Amino acid sequence: MNDLGAVRRMLAAGELDGALLRLRGGDPAAARGRAEQVLDGFRRTFGAGEDTPVTLCSAPGRTEICGNHTDHQHGRVLAASVNLDFLACAAPNGTDTIRFQSEGWPLVEVTLDGKGPRPEENETTASLVRGMAELAARRGYPVSGFDAYAVSDVLPGSGLSSSAACEVLLGVVINHLFCADAFTPVEIAQMGQGAENAYFGKPSGLMDQMASSVGGAVSIDFADPAKPVVRSVAVDLNALGYALCILDSGASHADLTGEYAAVPQEMKAVAAFFGKEVLREVNAAQVLASLPALRAAAGDRAVLRALHFFADDARVEGEADALARGDMDAFLALVKESGRSSWELLQNITPAGAVQEQAMAVALTVAERALLGRGACRVHGGGFAGTIQAFVPLDELEAFRAETEGALGAGSCHVLSIRPVGGAVLC
Repeated sequence: MNDLGAVRRMLAAGELDGALLRLRGGDPAAARGRAEQVLDGFRRTFGAGEDTPVTLCSAPGRTEICGNHTDHQHGRVLAASVNLDFLACAAPNGTDTIRFQSEGWPLVEVTLDGKGPRPEENETTASLVRGMAELAARRGYPVSGFDAYAVSDVLPGSGLSSSAACEVLLGVVINHLFCADAFTPVEIAQMGQGAENAYFGKPSGLMDQMASSVGGAVSIDFADPAKPVVRSVAVDLNALGYALCILDSGASHADLTGEYAAVPQEMKAVAAFFGKEVLREVNAAQVLASLPALRAAAGDRAVLRALHFFADDARVEGEADALARGDMDAFLALVKESGRSSWELLQNITPAGAVQEQAMAVALTVAERALLGRGACRVHGGGFAGTIQAFVPLDELEAFRAETEGALGAGSCHVLSIRPVGGAVLC
């Protein structure tokens, strides 16, 4: 750790430019300015002096490329970290209370007592702070109070998983301040999932946290969730002639918890029909051979969602291999298949019974028309609301953005890049 004043001098001298640009790319001056903003926020919020030892840490948002709702069934996913992140300045405060200030949001204070989840903290940032700290402490590390000031451009509700980025950021900070950086990126991701499931109260797989924590493009096999197999996939979309775009449909995730929970519940109901816990332990041939009895037992939507799982799980390796060899035609064909399967089989485009508002379907239709038969688009993340993903030829990017924003609203099209590193300590 370095004194706050020393970090400020390192920024001014450009000594952190290389690290900052690996996280976000773009203009070094803008990256330095954002880091200085974090240092100033930390000093102002917590009354820190220039001689306070601090650390600068970052954790990115993520984009799911393939494997829509496969991770919670111990399936495979292809995901990548992106150049939007949480950036935080943090330091121990010598107490048993964590103070976490995310710019623009209320200050969160959590006093550590090791007593586990609090029902009154469900679905709050406080639950994530408590969860990450307690889960690290349970592994034998002397976690205590600290102060952290963060800024984030991982848009909430964007499908870029701001919650996972926050969990990974907290994990990186705790790991660096109290655990001598002993936790691996995979372990930090697993702690993040534990905090989200048990403390935040949201049933989720491990993909979001893994993509944020590990970084780059990664194919992840969750056959054994305790020991996920991670394969890094080298990819430069820009060199291949494409941009990654995330389009905001304008629909909110509010009140959709039931829709999200129903997906793993129904998939597990199909697995249970065969005496198994998750669909990774079953295969499509078994499902098709048992259709009459299975439909009666689990329902048609559950059967269709199971068939989506088998198909999208298999597509992951095909997409990863195509990207690794730079075969965009093969990759885009599989992206289109995945998107169609999510719409028709998984059915996570429109909430059940929605008639007046079908924002995701509209966004997908607008994007597909704007692509003019080139590139590909699909639902992004959990679905039902939030964002879609599009791979857009660079020579069509400005026209694509103009047409989609004309239909969906100014600023709805975000052009991103794949970030080569995950959760990181800058200094």
